[in-house]
Amino acid sequence: MEDIDIARNTKLKDITEIAKKVGINDEELEQYGKYKAKIDSKKIYDRLKNKKDGKLILVTSINPTPLGEGKTTMAIGLADGLTRIGEKAILALREPSLGPVFGIKGGATGGGYAQVAPMEDINLHFTGDIHAITSANDLLAAMIDNHIYFGNELGFEKVTWKRCIDLNDRQLRKIETGLSGEKNIIQREDGFDISVASEIMAILCLSTDIKDLKRRIANIIVGYNKENEPITAHDLHAEGALTVLLKDAINPNLVQTLEHTPAIIHGGPFANIAHGCNSIIATKTAMKLADYTITEAGFGSDLGAEKFLDIKCRKANLKPDAVVCVATIRALKYHGGQSKEEVKQENLEALSNGLHNLNRHLDNLKNKFGLNVIVAINKFSTDTDAEIELLSSKLKEQGIEMSLVESHQKGSVGAIDLAEKIVKLTEKPEDFRFIYEDEESIKVKIEKVAKNIYGAESVEYSDEAIKQINKIEKMGYSKLPVCIAKTQYSFSDDAKNLECKEPFTLHVNEILLKAGAEFVVAITGKIMTMPGLPKVPAAEKIDIDENGNIVGIF
Repeated sequence: MEDIDIARNTKLKDITEIAKKVGINDEELEQYGKYKAKIDSKKIYDRLKNKKDGKLILVTSINPTPLGEGKTTMAIGLADGLTRIGEKAILALREPSLGPVFGIKGGATGGGYAQVAPMEDINLHFTGDIHAITSANDLLAAMIDNHIYFGNELGFEKVTWKRCIDLNDRQLRKIETGLSGEKNIIQREDGFDISVASEIMAILCLSTDIKDLKRRIANIIVGYNKENEPITAHDLHAEGALTVLLKDAINPNLVQTLEHTPAIIHGGPFANIAHGCNSIIATKTAMKLADYTITEAGFGSDLGAEKFLDIKCRKANLKPDAVVCVATIRALKYHGGQSKEEVKQENLEALSNGLHNLNRHLDNLKNKFGLNVIVAINKFSTDTDAEIELLSSKLKEQGIEMSLVESHQKGSVGAIDLAEKIVKLTEKPEDFRFIYEDEESIKVKIEKVAKNIYGAESVEYSDEAIKQINKIEKMGYSKLPVCIAKTQYSFSDDAKNLECKEPFTLHVNEILLKAGAEFVVAITGKIMTMPGLPKVPAAEKIDIDENGNIVGIF
């Protein structure tokens, strides 16, 4: 049975019942139909500000493979498993982007019997948050060009703000605008990012409330004048209108798992081109409502978890009480040199080779960040006893526990072992630390992440990147954290270099200042902030029947 059929055949509870399970009052809930709602996080947080925060569990993974590792499925299964053993748990996840839904990755609501629902709604327009972000982004773009059209009083010499759309469309990466030939319209080169890479998305996810949201929007740098001085959204008097467009989007969304565990889903930046975490507001609200908050960070721990810890935790004064590192035996064999077809056959040598990838992630989480970590294996029918035993024994040598999880096939029952081990793991002391300090230079921060987390031997900067770093530091932004845009498939910036056994160099092509989001982006390798569709996009298989039932979303 397909995921969409499992979700459709499960009877959901009214969202008001889900809200009551975690103590959300009626006046703190704004319903979007029977099964979705916005929650007033400010009212909730003000009411519960003296309540002790629940424990925070971060779910991350090895470097992803084309086989899929099931990180979101694992997070959902863990939340359901904790609920089954009598704990008060809640999910805090990101919103899916339409780009991957219609592209290659598919939806982001879990799988099998470990899903959040209503699945179709969440994967498509949901409550309109990403559309609001897109509109705010593009209103700012329109105001820039309108200002230039009416005389350019601010003296724009260079526009750095891009338009965005929440779809994969490589044709829009670089475009020419203003081609109508009308008087006063200035023709110029422009481009689009995908909406989840917009600085507006990052700002929404890192803001603490609507006042902070407006402050950050005002600080967005949209271009430079002839003196090379920055021009901001505030200079265009744009922050008020943009904040109005985001007044509902800033409130988190409440839904449920198929087993009726409450789930807060809010914000959706990618981890390979943005900071990869759901909103601070959603996470902190969840921690007030339940004893265990399960959240995830995008792609592998080299991307999402590093940014969760070095950016989000730094900004929000958070730290996880435990980390779950997700893997599959077949993905480890893929990292060990087997093809997608070969991984279904037992191969202890390929598994041993693939452990090189897992071990680096574990070393980073345990020894570099100082966190308690457990390995969760999404179990497949092709996994053999010998492979399971080999993996378990290798992890025991490092003092790391493993849990075989079958929540995809069995729901919460398949995650009881993981839930019980997590409860014990969160009781252990930690020595959490960041990879770099605020006071260090931009280059030192990039190099510490590249060498300590990725395992790079060196970092090479383009001439343009060096100029941009010098400019950003002269402008007084050197204390901002760094957000490295890098391929998700490898520790290096080369997607084909899976094992990274030979010394490699990280290549930094461009440095972007995100003054509103309050971090600096380093663009590496061949990474693009506007993805493209695959040869056969998922959109070709998505349809709706005569009864209004959607098919093909996975």
